[in-house]
Amino acid sequence: MYFVTYAIIAVTVVVSYLCFDNDQLRERLRHSPYAEHRGGGLYRLLTSGFVHADWVHLGINMFVFYSFGRFTEAELSGYGFIRDYGFGPELGPVIFLALYLSTIVIANLGTYFSQRDNPGYAAVGASGAVSGATFCFVLFLPWESIYLYAVLPIPSIVAGVLFLIYSQYADKRGGDNIDHSAHFFGALAMPALLLLLRPGLVAHFLEQLTQNNPW
Repeated sequence: MYFVTYAIIAVTVVVSYLCFDNDQLRERLRHSPYAEHRGGGLYRLLTSGFVHADWVHLGINMFVFYSFGRFTEAELSGYGFIRDYGFGPELGPVIFLALYLSTIVIANLGTYFSQRDNPGYAAVGASGAVSGATFCFVLFLPWESIYLYAVLPIPSIVAGVLFLIYSQYADKRGGDNIDHSAHFFGALAMPALLLLLRPGLVAHFLEQLTQNNPW
């Protein structure tokens, strides 16, 4: 169990580490809308999700993914709390990997279109896909507590809404060199893709939201 989660973490750590001291490699792999739009490799929309700016950036993303990626992989593999919507131990991990990789690309599309004429813009990081895995947790268990700063319990649905609002605000404000639009689109993309595969999750989410509120 969790093979895909651990494999993604391992590959991300290795690729990020190789890029830390190799500017040329980092340049080739990072998300650069200007270069992508001019034939510089659309593959960057995917590879940038395996590159990070530094150890802190890498550590935060992989810690969050370790927490919520394992949950999502288990649910999709039929080993989790809500087994009715899993795909089984063989297909589930494959679908989880496909969702993760697809979400990296979709999360980068916002800045691809908005920054494709800006030669100075570039971004790296798995935050979009990590946000997607986290929001799958919200989809399955909207009232389960998420501990803000590892101390303050807050319902996952509330944390999710606040996260989306902040991401939109921070993206419009700008100035901090963080691709907040990737957080926003990634958070929505993975649950949306999962709902396309398992439409019954809509009813499950609404039932959890309206009938199982412990707060």
